Amino acid sequence: MIELELDGKKIQTNSGLSILEVALKEGKYIPHFCYHKKLSIAANCRMCLVEVEKSAKPLPACATPVTDGMKIHTCSKLAIEAQKGVMEFLLINHPLDCPVCDQGGECQLQDIAVGYGGSSSRFTEEKRVVSNKDLGPLISTEMTRCIHCSRCVRFTDEIAGYQELGMGYRNNHVEVMPFIGKTVDSELSGNIIDLCPVGALNSKPFRNSARNWELSRRKSISPFDGLGSNLIAQVDKYHKVVRVLPFDNDELNECWISDRDRFSYEGLYHKERITKPMIKQNNEWIEAEWDVAIAYVAKSLHGIKEDHGADHIGVIASPMSTLEELYLLQKLMRSFGVYNLDHRLTQNDFSLDGKNSGAMYLGGSIEDVLSSKSVLIIGSMLREEDPIFAAKIRKAVKNNLQLNVINIYQEELLCTSHNQITVEPREFAHILGELVKLTGGSSVVELSDIVDEEISEHSHKILASIKDGAYILLGEIAKMQNNYSQLVILSQELASNIKGKFGILSNTANEVGARLVEFTPHKFHSNPHEIGMNIQQMLNKPRKAYFIMNTEVEYDCYNSKQTLSALNHADTVMVLSPYINENMKLYADVILPITPFAETSGSFINTSGVLQKFNAATRPYGGSKPIWKVLRIIANVLGVEDFQYDTIDEVRCEIDKKYNISDRLNNNIDKLHFKFHKDASDHLVRFGAQSMYGRNSITRRAESLQLTKQATLPVLMISKTLADKLEINGLHQIQVVQSAHTRNFNVVIDDKLAPKAVRLMVHDDTLGFGGRFDDIQIQK
Repeated sequence: MIELELDGKKIQTNSGLSILEVALKEGKYIPHFCYHKKLSIAANCRMCLVEVEKSAKPLPACATPVTDGMKIHTCSKLAIEAQKGVMEFLLINHPLDCPVCDQGGECQLQDIAVGYGGSSSRFTEEKRVVSNKDLGPLISTEMTRCIHCSRCVRFTDEIAGYQELGMGYRNNHVEVMPFIGKTVDSELSGNIIDLCPVGALNSKPFRNSARNWELSRRKSISPFDGLGSNLIAQVDKYHKVVRVLPFDNDELNECWISDRDRFSYEGLYHKERITKPMIKQNNEWIEAEWDVAIAYVAKSLHGIKEDHGADHIGVIASPMSTLEELYLLQKLMRSFGVYNLDHRLTQNDFSLDGKNSGAMYLGGSIEDVLSSKSVLIIGSMLREEDPIFAAKIRKAVKNNLQLNVINIYQEELLCTSHNQITVEPREFAHILGELVKLTGGSSVVELSDIVDEEISEHSHKILASIKDGAYILLGEIAKMQNNYSQLVILSQELASNIKGKFGILSNTANEVGARLVEFTPHKFHSNPHEIGMNIQQMLNKPRKAYFIMNTEVEYDCYNSKQTLSALNHADTVMVLSPYINENMKLYADVILPITPFAETSGSFINTSGVLQKFNAATRPYGGSKPIWKVLRIIANVLGVEDFQYDTIDEVRCEIDKKYNISDRLNNNIDKLHFKFHKDASDHLVRFGAQSMYGRNSITRRAESLQLTKQATLPVLMISKTLADKLEINGLHQIQVVQSAHTRNFNVVIDDKLAPKAVRLMVHDDTLGFGGRFDDIQIQK
């Protein structure tokens, strides 16, 4: 601690802080533009000049560290004159277009100019004009307004991971610009809109939509990834969400949000949004009143139970649904005698069902992961699954975290990887098995097939990084493998051997919550007579009826062909969805319009087990209703007892009494013994990826996001090794065969893909194909 004097007041503070940081901490405002608490110091706006005794000239407060005995004057005559002089220079070329500027009402330049600007300009020379730049479909520019604070430049370099903007020319001609022929394509690009202190960078979808003071603000939680980023949803006078901004939460998203969180609101009001219940009669869709549609659903459920038994009803729900919605649905169905419940849409191996003693999660806090010495991530497209968590990993790598990755695709993580191994997913278990053997073996896994002399070099390299303790994390791709249970056991054994930790990365908002309220066919302590089918069993042996909540299963399930086949052969398919699409029109019999996250209250439990509650940002659109209300009415019509809820808070209280989150978070698995066998298959394996903005029904309909490079990836990609073997180049069309389905695609060759992998995107043109990681064939 040191002692100094700030505007005549003696204070004690930590050494190493800047004058500006000390002043803000003490509640003393110093005007500034280029300084930002999460970015490096640039000191190029000079707005924060202050007087320091014994200094020959005013000093920039953001770049001057405090020293013991320092005397600082932030509002002396010298300081004020310096600040006013800087403001005059900043306004020399700035256009007087505040009435038409989207930044009006929340512009730092406006606010500071009131206190430090002159009433008129002494500048009589010709003002400069800067041409606007094309930064892509999400960000609009008015570069004449730019004051060259460089916040956007530093953000793309330091937080987003690679520098997409720079400053060209000098003096009065300096400009912020992208690299020649490039746009800003980062999945975090929208944050430069918030960082810009003037109206130079604006939201292209929001541009000229509303004024800041016309909008009401509601705190919300992102449903799109496992982190649970905190949001501010801004609602206009027509009760529509028109803008989404970050809400500061240093433990989770800090002051950033991903572009998926920021721009997905466009999908809320897509033309496919359904606002009235619809029933199919004689292959024609007709609108119905809510009581008629509810009666139809209740009669269908009751009829199937009476005629075929409750076991012939399958229930599928998205883990994007709220905790309250999932709890009520499982309570309703179990009370009705239905135990076929599942939220694990893309999972392919369910051997661990009934063997886990709690809800599997990250295994600790986000900070636990970031503060560990080393991290090993298996099977995760981290930037696509959770962009903000990926940014936090990048920041931790700068602070000496050793990052090790095993994946099917060499993702550009935009940071230094200690090891990044690219292999087919059937090799995941083999590498983990080698690491387990190198670290002392296992009492539950027989590893005799792994010979010490044949252990690969990259396993030895990973071992050197993780041997003193590491976090072992399994991602979305690992969860889709048909040996997922083995990956879990091997990861746990490895973590135990190195005295590290093991966790599961969630890729949607409420995966942990769905497990916690037991929206699975197995409860943690199941009665043998109350164990139902998992989603694969429900689809392999089609049920007579399906109840689907908040998901477009043909896009979201592991095997779209199998899913559509099962639904098309069912007697009745009941869907609760905000949207209706062409596939849904074919397989559904009744569709109830429900509200997405922005129009309902609820809770999510994030990947690290943090419960976050939120309220509806706006009223339901059209005639749609919150899911919890719809389920309550269905239960009442069916005569299910103990379903009289008047408010969402009553549902929350019941959940709180029934489930203790901290007690239920548990990655322990009952000992599952198995002998490891190396997969000797030589078949090509499909990599059934989804685009970053095609992972849920809302972002699939966000027009601006669908114009980005991340959303327009080629449907078919193969590795350079495979292309050379088959004598294929980028000019060829490729015939793809999977599950007796054949189609031709243009091919792109990507040397970041594992040699025997074929990346075939989940896309409208690929819904007839099989599982996302099943065998696949290709030929010219």
